[in-house]
Amino acid sequence: MDKYRVLITGAAGFLGSHLCDRFIKEGYHVIGMDNLITGDLRNIEHLFKLPEFEFYHHDVSKFIHVPGELKYVLHFASPASPIDYLKIPIQTLKVGSLGTHNCLGLAKSKKARMLIASTSEIYGDPLVHPQTEEYWGNVNPIGPRGVYDEAKRFQEAMTMAYHNFHGLETRIVRIFNTYGPRMRLNDGRALPAFIGQALRGEDLTVFGDGSQTRSFCYVDDLVEGIYRLLLSDYHNPVNIGNPSEITLKQFAEEVIALTGTKQKIVYKPLPVDDPKQRRPDITRAKEILGWEPRVQRQEGLRITYEYFKSLPPEEWARQPKEFVSRN
Repeated sequence: MDKYRVLITGAAGFLGSHLCDRFIKEGYHVIGMDNLITGDLRNIEHLFKLPEFEFYHHDVSKFIHVPGELKYVLHFASPASPIDYLKIPIQTLKVGSLGTHNCLGLAKSKKARMLIASTSEIYGDPLVHPQTEEYWGNVNPIGPRGVYDEAKRFQEAMTMAYHNFHGLETRIVRIFNTYGPRMRLNDGRALPAFIGQALRGEDLTVFGDGSQTRSFCYVDDLVEGIYRLLLSDYHNPVNIGNPSEITLKQFAEEVIALTGTKQKIVYKPLPVDDPKQRRPDITRAKEILGWEPRVQRQEGLRITYEYFKSLPPEEWARQPKEFVSRN
């Protein structure tokens, strides 16, 4: 029997590449799509030799054509780190709006089930803690981070419109901070930034006084949650993340202890609209999907550090990506 086919946009990114691995392991034929503006082919090069994997170098903000049947469409194409989406704000808005519309149209024409990667950023700088799916958020639409937050909020609204108006089967995952192998060391997020600084022998930079909190989920746990949500019968948003909350100062201290380096922590001003606290309420995921994270932070951090340490030293020093301005 022919394998079910699944399209994963953003396939060469951190999460997209892990999803490609999982679906191939589960026996699917995977079609990866990525314009490589923030993705990296090295994340999926191990899949190119497989007959059950194919890759389209394509921007989903433009019309998408995929021949043949599709069982599922997973839309993970988007810049996801502040360093990236502040440099390419218009592409970020377009992939969340036009890209989502194109994916929904494709899913509708193929009678496929569609899952979108939303984010905890739709809660903005939350006034409710921890964040439940019922919370509408506290987002500054014209602030610098608004390009990402509002792209994702629009994405959810568009997806629900297709669900309600066209009867399309849709799933919405709200992803909280995730980490693991294949993150970019220079992507500006706390964990790779801290580990990159430790590897280079630099002091660790904490923004603000370090009292702001994050909740870090290991990538394998996240992928398991996404997979269960896709196969479930639930169409409303579901938080997937690890509710184990930690301050960024404590987190920097954990990285220093893990890497055995002698650096100190230095403090810099907090970026505009940076969320002060972030922690998922995962009651819904537990009840509906029977899901909760299993990998302890200590274990996940160790695996991630070993991955980064194994990279050639020139990777440790690579600067954040620069983009040609063609919005």
